[in-house]
Amino acid sequence: MTQHMTLLMPDAKPEGENVTVTAPFDGSTIATIETAGLSAAHTALEIAYGLFRDRDAWIPTAERIEILERTASLMLAQRQELATDAAREGGKPLVDSLVEVDRAIDCVKICIETVRSEGGSVIPMRLNAGSSGRIAFTQHEPIGVVLAFSAFNHPLNLIAHQVAPAVAAGCPVIVKPAEATPLACMRFVRILHEAGLPERWCQAFLTKDRDVSSALVTDKRIAFFTFIGSAPVGWMLRSKLAPGTRCSLEHGGAASVIVAADADLDEALPILTKGGFYHAGQVCVSVQRLFAHQSIARDLAARLATAASALRVGDPTLPDIDVGPLIRQAEVLRIDEWVREAIDGGAEVLTGGRKIGESCYAPTVLFKPLAGARVSTHEIFGPVVCVYPFENLDDAIGRANALPFAFQSAVFTQNVDTALRASRRLDAAAVMVNDHTAFRVDWMPFAGLRESGLGVGGIPHTMKDMQIEKMIVIRSAEI
Repeated sequence: MTQHMTLLMPDAKPEGENVTVTAPFDGSTIATIETAGLSAAHTALEIAYGLFRDRDAWIPTAERIEILERTASLMLAQRQELATDAAREGGKPLVDSLVEVDRAIDCVKICIETVRSEGGSVIPMRLNAGSSGRIAFTQHEPIGVVLAFSAFNHPLNLIAHQVAPAVAAGCPVIVKPAEATPLACMRFVRILHEAGLPERWCQAFLTKDRDVSSALVTDKRIAFFTFIGSAPVGWMLRSKLAPGTRCSLEHGGAASVIVAADADLDEALPILTKGGFYHAGQVCVSVQRLFAHQSIARDLAARLATAASALRVGDPTLPDIDVGPLIRQAEVLRIDEWVREAIDGGAEVLTGGRKIGESCYAPTVLFKPLAGARVSTHEIFGPVVCVYPFENLDDAIGRANALPFAFQSAVFTQNVDTALRASRRLDAAAVMVNDHTAFRVDWMPFAGLRESGLGVGGIPHTMKDMQIEKMIVIRSAEI
């Protein structure tokens, strides 16, 4: 049965055609959602900014904690439903969508923990004549209105990462999910409202009109803009921000893994298989470029191909599926084009290299693509892992660092010196030792460097961005 969802802007009216949400696996219609026009966007922003400017109406910290506690409880009660719906609209297999729901619940709990534990600091005074008779301390305040644009690949957890910290910090927030996967966002916002958050403090919308998005992004009343999506769009939007608007950008990369000659392949292979083919490779830090010492490269590639060929591809709502569809059929065609280009350039296909129906692509392992092939130089965002032999470690590091992206990298070795050398020299915000590049827990810093992003994600770090630390200095003769 097709659902219909209304605009989650309580003081605005929908404008334009509804967005039709379809399942990427079979194209079936899941829902229709009302869309916002310029009038709705201006109304929503006026309401949000008015809430922030009225300091007497700010939601007290204790009340925000209670709202988030109820939110986590409601999400837990709806865990199976949330996971099934996310799998259907986003294509991530059910087993992984259940994990995503658990992570989103944990994100809400981390927000509560952060509010409880990070409340400011004392600034030393009375250290010299100029600071005598004074005490100073800081307190956290909300930065202002938060605007969040999100991506499709983790439709619930990404929204939790952007919206829950804003609620915890006390900021009014306006959120626009990806057009392909808006349902998880709308459900999360409705859960927040059910948990007691006043509707006007968190508004959600979709639009087909770029002028609507641009009008919000460029408005000087936006204090913080959080964006998860493609690099060209993110950097373009950043260039249009009003003076004083802060932002964070999370883009992607072409994550590199170095596998030394002494690596434990029995341990590494299941980890690399998961890191490369999880969510059909549609992860910003998915394993893509695998540099293996020439003494083990062929064996590693062959064993990885065997593991990849055993993965079950199909309907993501079924419990035994490992790899679901690509988000759009056009992405299947693009990935196939890139793989064909690599094959024409001399790459060897060890498994995959073909479409499965119109919506899926077979998990693919390519051996020795050319350095200039698009599978080697661009983020493929699909279930394709490339294996390249190397002779010495520094050569592999140089090749790993050759692209304008830098996010998370990895090295597999049993030698601590090799691990430390690679960790120091790889261009990355994080280097995993004997783990895949997509490892993440939601309290750790998560940051793209260079063209891969700006700022630091992770719940405590995002909350810091969404607050100011106001210092209060008291002068008294009694001090």
